[in-house]
Amino acid sequence: MKKIGVLTGGGDCPGLNAVIRAVVRKSARLNWAVVGIRNGWKGLIEEDMIPLTDRHVSGILPKGGTILGTSRTNPFKEQHMIDKVLETIKKYNLDALVAIGGDDTLSVAMKLSRMNIPVVGIPKTIDNDISGTDFTFGFDTAVSIVTEAIDRLHTTAESHHRVIVVEVMGRHAGWIATMAGIAGGADEILIPEIPFDIDEVVNNLKERYDSGKTFSIVVISEGAHPKGVERLATISDEKDEFGHVRLGGIGHYLGNEIKKRLNVDTRVTVLGHVQRGGTPTPYDRILATRFGVAAINAINKGNYGTMVALQGNKIVIIPLDESIMEQKTVDLDLYEISKIFFGKTTSEKIVDEVF
Repeated sequence: MKKIGVLTGGGDCPGLNAVIRAVVRKSARLNWAVVGIRNGWKGLIEEDMIPLTDRHVSGILPKGGTILGTSRTNPFKEQHMIDKVLETIKKYNLDALVAIGGDDTLSVAMKLSRMNIPVVGIPKTIDNDISGTDFTFGFDTAVSIVTEAIDRLHTTAESHHRVIVVEVMGRHAGWIATMAGIAGGADEILIPEIPFDIDEVVNNLKERYDSGKTFSIVVISEGAHPKGVERLATISDEKDEFGHVRLGGIGHYLGNEIKKRLNVDTRVTVLGHVQRGGTPTPYDRILATRFGVAAINAINKGNYGTMVALQGNKIVIIPLDESIMEQKTVDLDLYEISKIFFGKTTSEKIVDEVF
């Protein structure tokens, strides 16, 4: 009987429990045992593990978060930690690992694979910035949450004739801002991929006001920044074990600039962790389930050092190193669609010229 270890690392994400459930259920069909590793890679360092059976995963499909807990522990920071990880894998006779996480978790999985540890990765991030897969689970839920927030903010912005700036997650990729901005009818969308010109943003908003539209919604990724500014806005310079600082504050910077330059009532809403909490959408539950089943199929075929991915409507297996070579940024053709709705429309300009 094979014994499979499964862990969730990095930030929590709607759909993690659906993956865990699928891993346990599919493994049971093959008469394999599953061990849940608590709190990401930290669980292997501290030997913090529990057996997972059908009883443990019953009813967890719609739950957000992860029943295993998570952390940003990086065992490759110190040799003694990686030694402990290898020792634990051997001590508990784990035949393979399923690592569910984003770039950081998958980078550890890749390094372990190069040390001949049998591992299969599953991509997880609400930012949708992992290469090799069209979508990651959790992204659809985040976009749905942000879109609903924008819908709600529209009514108060219109009632009070305000500009409302909505800061959303997206450290290096603006997928959430772009997709939710388009779906929510945002009047400006600012993303990390394209440094923004504050003068252009203000001019676009002024055009709206001059045409009689006395409210605007601006959606901005936490990692967006003005042209000529290298440093991202940070909440804290403290770094986690993978070297990341906490981003945030760009929304307030933009809001202050808009208020100062346009002299209009401007408010800022930072959605923060609400984007990654709560119940996953049906799409994310299904995608997560497909990923979990595919990971066990990969192990059954001996396809280690790989990651399951969605390409088109098919689940495929790709090398782990392909998933972390570079981050997947926003399709700029998609972003160009959003720009159609910035500022005064062409039809309004034509009318102005005629009359």
